[in-house]
Amino acid sequence: MRGFDSLPRLHTVTQKLMWSHDEIRNKFLEFFEKRGHFRLPSSSLIPEYDPTLLLTNSGMAPLKPYFLGQKTPPSFRLVNVQKCVRTGDIDAVGDIHHLTFFEMMGNWSIGSSAEPFGREGRGPYFKKEACEFAFELLNEFGINQDKLYFGIFAGDPEMPGVPSDDETKNAWLSLGVSKDRIVALSGKDSFWFSGQSGPCGPNTDVLYDLGREYACGKSTCGPTCDCGRFLEIWNAGVFMTYERKADGTLTELPFRSVDAGAGLERFAAVLQGGKSVYDTDIFRTLISEIESLAKITAGEVNQRSVRIIADHVRAATFLASDGLLPSNVEAGYVMRRLIRRAVAHGQLLGIKGYFVSGLSEAVVEQFQDVYLNLAQAHSVIHEVLEDEEKRFGGVLKMGISELNKYFQKITDKIVDGDFSFKLFDSLGFPIDLTVDIARTKGFIVDIPAYERNLSEQKNRSREARQSLAYDPEKIKTAHTAAHLLNSALKTILGTDVHQMGQKIGEKSLRHDFNFLRKLTPEELQKVEGLVNNAISQNLPVTRVETSFEQAKSEGAEALFEEKYQSIDEVTLYKIGPEKATGDYFSKELCGGPHVFATGELKRFKIIKEEAVSAGVRRIRGEVEG
Repeated sequence: MRGFDSLPRLHTVTQKLMWSHDEIRNKFLEFFEKRGHFRLPSSSLIPEYDPTLLLTNSGMAPLKPYFLGQKTPPSFRLVNVQKCVRTGDIDAVGDIHHLTFFEMMGNWSIGSSAEPFGREGRGPYFKKEACEFAFELLNEFGINQDKLYFGIFAGDPEMPGVPSDDETKNAWLSLGVSKDRIVALSGKDSFWFSGQSGPCGPNTDVLYDLGREYACGKSTCGPTCDCGRFLEIWNAGVFMTYERKADGTLTELPFRSVDAGAGLERFAAVLQGGKSVYDTDIFRTLISEIESLAKITAGEVNQRSVRIIADHVRAATFLASDGLLPSNVEAGYVMRRLIRRAVAHGQLLGIKGYFVSGLSEAVVEQFQDVYLNLAQAHSVIHEVLEDEEKRFGGVLKMGISELNKYFQKITDKIVDGDFSFKLFDSLGFPIDLTVDIARTKGFIVDIPAYERNLSEQKNRSREARQSLAYDPEKIKTAHTAAHLLNSALKTILGTDVHQMGQKIGEKSLRHDFNFLRKLTPEELQKVEGLVNNAISQNLPVTRVETSFEQAKSEGAEALFEEKYQSIDEVTLYKIGPEKATGDYFSKELCGGPHVFATGELKRFKIIKEEAVSAGVRRIRGEVEG
C-alpha cells in the first residue's frame, strides 16, 4: 500500500511552513500544467451563454458545452482558477467557512471515449487518475494525512439506476488510504448536479478534520456530521457519467469526464493554520480596515458583522468589475442585496459615513495583478458601490432607528411579525436585514406572522389590480409607450439593460434604466424609431393572468423585489407578435392600464436623455394619442 511518503514524486517538492494564497493558486495551476493540463483564464461572473444561471457559481459552469459535446475544448485536460459567487448560503456567511465570493481551483478531464488514456500525456483520464492527482498534490502541500477523510457515493434508494462507486473506493485504497478513512455517502452528499438539467455524476470529496474543539459534542459526531468540524476542502472529482434531463431523468453521456474543484480560501485556512477562512492572508488587510473603521479589536463579539462586510464587499467589487450594476432584477438584485447587507452591518458596528467603496480599494489592490479587469474598472467600481450605499443610507437609518425603539418596548425577545412587515411595507426595509439586526441584539423575528401579513397584502394587491381603482383612460397610452421604450432600449443597448424606475403621466413618461454612459444621438434615434415602428404596426396588446414563475420562464421582464415576486398571480402584458417566429415586441409584468393596440398611441418622441446617478440613465418622453 502506498501512503503520502511513498507516493512517487514527479518533480522536486519544496517543504514550506506556510503557504500564501498567491502561492497556493500558483502551485495548483503549475502542478496540473506539468501534467498536461491547458490553463484557461477565469470567465466573467456574468454567464455569457447559460440562461439557467444568474451568476457563475462554479469552475465548470462556463465549460458545460464541453462536457455535453456541444463544443470542442482546447485540450482534453484543463485547469484554471475561476471566480465564483453563490448566495444559497448567504445567511451562513460569517461562520468559519461560508462565503458568497470565492476562487475555485479546478482541474478537468473531458473524455472523448469510454476508455480514458491514463494519467500520463495529454489524453483524458477518469476516477483512478483523478484520485492520484489529488493525493499527490495534497502530499506536496504537506497536509497531514491523519486529518483527512475521503467521501464516496455509496448508492441511494432514490437513484436505483446509479450503482455505488466502488471504483473510486478502490482507487483511494490503492493509494494507502485506510478503510476507516473512506466515508460512504448518499446522493444528497455525494452526487453532483450542475443545475436543473445538464451533466452530472457521483463525486468524491476530501474532508479535513479541524479538531475536537469544532465538534458538536454528540457521540455520533463524525465525517458525515454537518457541525462544521469536518471541512470539505476538495471535490477531487465529479465523475460526469450522466445528463439530467428537464424532467429529472438520467441518461448516460456519450463520454466520461472529470470535474474537480477546490476552494482556494479553504485550502488557505488549512495550510495557514487559521481557525476559519477569514483567518488567512486573503482577508487580513480587509478585516483590519473594517476593524479600524469600527474602532474594535480582533476577537470581539461582533466578528460576524466584520466577516459579512468583508465577504460582501469583496463579492460586490468583483461583480462590479465584470460590469454588473445593482438593480431590482436578477443578478443585479443579488448585487444590491450584498451591498445593502454590508452597509447594514457597518451601521451595527457603528461605522460612520460611507465606507463600502473605500473598502473595495483594498480588494482591487490585493487582486488586480491576478484579475486585470479590477484595475481597468477601478473608477466604475468606486462609483457604483458608493452610489448604491447612498441610495440605501436613508432607508437603513430609519429602519434601524425604528427597530431600536421597538427593542426597548418589548420584553419577550420576540419581534412581532406585524412590526417587521410594517418596516418592509412602509420603508422597503428587507426582512433578512431585520432578522440580522434582531439576531445581533438577541431577538428572534416571528417569521410565520410576517408571512401571514405578506399573504394578506398579496390578496389586497390582487383585488386592487382587478378593480383598477385609478383612472386608466388618462395614463394608458403613456403606460404602453413605457413598455415599448423598455423593449427598444434592450434591443439597441443589450439585454442586460433593465428598468430602474418609472413615472407615468397622461401624455408623458420618465423611464430610468441601468447603463454606464450617455447614449449617442444615433442610439437615441434608433430607440425612438423602434418604438414608432411598433406603433405604426398597430400591434395587439394582450393581458394575461399567470404565475410569476411562468412569466419569468417565458422571458418576461421580471422584477426580483420581494413585494412583486411574492404575489401568487401576476399580470403579464404581451405586445405583438411582430415577427414570423412569433416573438413578441414586449413581454412585461405590470398591473397598470394599457391600450388594446399600439396604433392608439399615434407617435412617441424622446425629449431628453440624462444621467440620474452612476450607472443609471433617464429618458423623458412624450406620447401623442
